[in-house]
Amino acid sequence: MNKQIKKKDGFHGQKMIVIPREIIKRCSNNPVIRSLFITDIGYYPKAKFHFMKRAHGAEQCILIYCNEGAGKVTIEKTEYKISAGEYLTIEPRKAHSYLADAENPWSIYWIHFTGTTSEALISDFKEKNGVKRFINNNEKCITIFNEIYSQLERGYSIQDLLFVNMTLWYFLTTFFFNEKYNETSNSTIKDPIDLSIDFLNQNINQVLTLNDIAKEANLSPSHFSYLFKKKIGFSPIEFFNHLKIQKACQYLLFTKLRVKEISLELGIEDQHYFSRIFIKVMGFSPKEYRKRRQNELFS
Repeated sequence: MNKQIKKKDGFHGQKMIVIPREIIKRCSNNPVIRSLFITDIGYYPKAKFHFMKRAHGAEQCILIYCNEGAGKVTIEKTEYKISAGEYLTIEPRKAHSYLADAENPWSIYWIHFTGTTSEALISDFKEKNGVKRFINNNEKCITIFNEIYSQLERGYSIQDLLFVNMTLWYFLTTFFFNEKYNETSNSTIKDPIDLSIDFLNQNINQVLTLNDIAKEANLSPSHFSYLFKKKIGFSPIEFFNHLKIQKACQYLLFTKLRVKEISLELGIEDQHYFSRIFIKVMGFSPKEYRKRRQNELFS
C-alpha cells in the first residue's frame, strides 16, 4: 500500500483489515464477486497526526467517510477540505495525500475496493456528483460498515466473501444515492423532477403534454425536458409511456380486461397506438405478453 503514517502507537480504538493476497486472487476469479470486492477496510477514531501519502496512487478505488472532526485530502494538486458528515472518493493510480486536522482530528471510516466495475462506478459518481459529498442518515452507512467488518473478522470462506462483497454494493449505494434514500422519508427535499414523477404516477390515466408536466414543475418546457432527460435518461413523454406500459403489464397479468379496455384505462383511445407503444417498450404485443407470462406462471 506504500503507506507513510506519521504516528507512533496508532489511534485508540482503531481497527483495520487487509485482505490477504491469496484471498484477493480468489475474489478476482469468482464470477459473482469479481465485479466489485474489498481489499482493505478500517476505522480510525480521533486520528491525531494521521498522514498518508501515495505518490503514485493506490491500485484500488478508495472511499473515505469523515464521521467526526476534519481533515484535508489532496488529489493531484487539488485540495479538498473534509468535515464531519462528508465523504470523498479517490480513483486508482491518482497521486494523493491526506492529513487529519491538527486541532480537530478526524474520525474516518475508509475502504479500498476493486473489481471489473469499480473504476466505472467511481468515474460515474465523480461525473455526476464531484469528488466529495455530504451524507445524511449516516447511521445506516455505519451499521452496514460494521456488518461488513465483523463478518470479515470471522474469516474468508466463500460464504463470508459472498456476503461481504454483495453487501459492499449496498454500502456504496447508501453513499452514492444518499439523497434518493432520504427523499423517500422526507418529501420536502424532492426536486422538481421527482415531484413531476409523482405527478405522472398520479395521472397515469390521463393524456399529458410536455407543457402540462413542465407546468407542474414550475419550469419552462425546454428547461424541464433538459433536466428530466439528464437525470432520468429519457424524455418526460418517453418516461410517461414507460409508466403506462408498466401499469398495462399489471392489467394484463392480474385482470381479464381486454387490450382495448386496458388502453382506455390508461387514457389512450387508439388501441393500435397503444399496441405500438407496448411493442416498442416490451418487445411483444399486449396479447402475446399476456400469453407468455401466463404460461410461465402456470408451467
